[in-house]
Amino acid sequence: MTRSFVASLALSLLVGGTACTSYPPLPTNLPRALPSTTVGPGDVFEVHVMGEPNLPKEYRVNPDGSIDFPYVARLTVSNLEPQDIASLIRRKLQEGKILVEPQVSVSVKQYNSKKVAVIGQVTKPGSINYSDSLRLVDALSQAGWFTPLSASNRVLLTRLTKDGGSITVELSVDAITDGKRPDIPLQAGDTIKVPERVF
Repeated sequence: MTRSFVASLALSLLVGGTACTSYPPLPTNLPRALPSTTVGPGDVFEVHVMGEPNLPKEYRVNPDGSIDFPYVARLTVSNLEPQDIASLIRRKLQEGKILVEPQVSVSVKQYNSKKVAVIGQVTKPGSINYSDSLRLVDALSQAGWFTPLSASNRVLLTRLTKDGGSITVELSVDAITDGKRPDIPLQAGDTIKVPERVF
């Protein structure tokens, strides 16, 4: 058997193996990921009041959903959007005659109240913090990626629906990392389960 024949045989096997790679079909019933930007207990955000550099800028939402803001005492901010918090602070500063026309902006640094669960055959199963840009591959990376026993071609994603139910779909992370399928945006409350590979 000549060296060139062996090389040709090896190349044929490689190409054939690649061509035979199959992925589960892309699910069509997965609801679109809904952005979630309201704050909750444990979230951290920054407040900027124009012309007031001495005011504290960083705030963590208390377990009861409130923050303590200078001059206006305790404010309940849980379940409010950042722009709603800015409006609330602006109104309270005006009502207390602290500032006449305050310009207030709010930006969230950490969403600690919103989680995505990653369970099963990953190195570090558990919950990770949600962010609007979080995608499936990002979440798995934060969970330490797959174990040697993982079925990365059959990852299960469970998503809560608006009517209070849930939908579970099967996804191929192999197809995503191979560039054959788009990555999947996640929403707060998603659960990713990596099953064990069947031998």
